[in-house]
Amino acid sequence: MQSVGIVGVGTYLPERIVTNYDLSEIIETSDVWIRSRTGIRERRIAEKDMLTANMAVEAGKRAIDNAGISPQDIGMIIVATVTPDYAFPSVSCLVQERLGVLSGTPAFDISAACTGFIYGIVTAMQYVQAGLYKYILIVGADKFSSIIDWNDRNTSVLFGDGAGAVVIGRVQKNRGILSFDLGADGTGSKHLLANPMVSMNGREVFKFAVRQIPLSTELVLKKCGLKKGDLDFLIPHQANIRIIEGARDRLGLHKDKISVTLDRFGNTSAASIPISLAFEIEQGNIKDNDIVVLVGFGAGLTWGAVCLRWGT
Repeated sequence: MQSVGIVGVGTYLPERIVTNYDLSEIIETSDVWIRSRTGIRERRIAEKDMLTANMAVEAGKRAIDNAGISPQDIGMIIVATVTPDYAFPSVSCLVQERLGVLSGTPAFDISAACTGFIYGIVTAMQYVQAGLYKYILIVGADKFSSIIDWNDRNTSVLFGDGAGAVVIGRVQKNRGILSFDLGADGTGSKHLLANPMVSMNGREVFKFAVRQIPLSTELVLKKCGLKKGDLDFLIPHQANIRIIEGARDRLGLHKDKISVTLDRFGNTSAASIPISLAFEIEQGNIKDNDIVVLVGFGAGLTWGAVCLRWGT
């Protein structure tokens, strides 16, 4: 089978920074309360006229540039989001037009909440492995500020807006995606939903996430003949520092081997993992030939992970 991996990354974060102190002026909370329970110090919030599609386009453009290709080279567009600008058309179709990707290029959205980006990568991988497309753009983009009840301190302090994107393409043999794990458990759908505003049973989501992150991580490592000790870097969905630390303890990972960006950006839903990936690459924490696991969880309840050997 053709080796498939990430050949370009890009992000977009709104300029507006909302700190915990800012939130304490509009709801009954404090910086200490938020940081001690979530690890979040600040988050980016998009202006009201900023569309999810606008953020997705900017992240997609940067990923394409980073891959060293042009928009006309993209064979398919997949956008993971639960905050589309319209019921239809899809965000992906808006991205296609605004990026200048060729008319006729297939484009569709995936709704798997915070796991959507992982679902998108695994979907794209199949098309590239089959030789149907050379490059596929996957974008995770969410504007959670548009579906948050800002009077609910249990959810309003958690989320931020942003977009992250990758280009998937062929890579050198024994590089790229080595294995994946996807799953869903609809019996847990009641614990995290939006109708239309977000509501969450934090205790149940916490228990699920702390259990599922290590399970999926160990599973994708096992599928490609690796052990926990072989893992060089873990990029989990950025929901809560207690979840990340709980998963890290179960995996026995040193703190330098796991990404933490939620203190700066909050929970950006489907954008969380690609934003963290780009950040860690920029910081030099992911190096050529490293074994990296991307692992997410979200509403549904859904989960997913991919194990890859970094490099093209």
